[in-house]
Parts: sequence; C-alpha cells; structure tokens
Amino acid sequence: MEPNEMHEFAQKMKESGEATALEAREAALTRISLAISILAVLVAMVTVLGHRAHTEAILMQSRANDVWSQYAAKKIRFDNLSVTVDLLPAQPAADPAAISRNLSKYRAQLGKWTGDLDGLQKDARGYEAEVKRAEARAFRFDLGEALLQIAVVLASITLLTRRHAYFYLGLALGAAGLLGAASAFLIH
Repeated sequence: MEPNEMHEFAQKMKESGEATALEAREAALTRISLAISILAVLVAMVTVLGHRAHTEAILMQSRANDVWSQYAAKKIRFDNLSVTVDLLPAQPAADPAAISRNLSKYRAQLGKWTGDLDGLQKDARGYEAEVKRAEARAFRFDLGEALLQIAVVLASITLLTRRHAYFYLGLALGAAGLLGAASAFLIH
C-alpha cells in the first residue's frame, strides 16, 4: 500500500465511522492494560508484605525456642539443686552449721529460680502468641496475593479474547485480594 493509499483508506474509515469504533476499542484496551499493570504492582506489594510476615513468624519462633531452651537449662539446674537440698540433710557431716548455711543458701537460690522460671515461661508463651499472630497475617497476605495473581491473569485474558467479562471478574477478584491482604492489618 502506497502512502497516499493509506491516507485515503484512513479517510474512508473516518467517514464510515469504523475508525471511531476502532479508536474506542483501542482506548478500552489501553485502560485494561493500565489496570493490569496496577494489579501487578499490587501483587508485588502484597508479596513483599507476606514475605515479611513469614519472616517475622520465623524470628518469633526462634526467640520462643531460645527462651524455652533457657527455661529447660534453668529447670535442670533447679531440679538438681532441689535434689541436693533434699539429700544434704541426710548426709553425715562433721560440721552441721556449714550444712545449715549451705541449705539456706540453696533454698534462697531455689526461690530465685522459681521466679525466673515463671518469667521465662511467660516470655516464651508471649513469643509463641506472636508467632500465631504473624502466621495469621502471613496467611491473609498469601490469600490476597493469590487472588491478585488470578486477577492479573483473568484481566490479561481480556486482551486476547476481547471479552470484558474476564476483565470485570479479574477486577472483582483483585478487590477481594486487596480486602484479604488489608485484613491482615486488623490482626493484633
């Protein structure tokens, strides 16, 4: 086609009204492409938030494990000292006053460790509660991410099929994904 023929063809299209309909379809597809791009950015943002929530859960679980390990070590020492306190008076001794001093010192240590053990147990359970909250947030971010990814795919199908029903279904799933991800911020 020669350049002047193309100009004539475009002129005929304008006169027949087909060019206006084509321009309207192209404008609609441009808006759909922009919406797909926005959905893709939202997918990326929700993915990052989900990864952070998973990381937080792992860190809190690690802290809980550390505190439980500390609790276990202190509990072993507590139990060993308790056995010593129980057996020491039964031992024959040349210096009963020394045994009495040691028993009072050991009992004081047991009293201190009892408080320490309660505190460690409380701290570990607190970290475990944080793990549950972080996992709940991560689940909601993951759900939102999945729905947003499906929305991107459905909206993209619109570009291939030119059927707007896919686009509207994609937008509905995208909105559901955003709501699911946003609900993660309500968990405290």
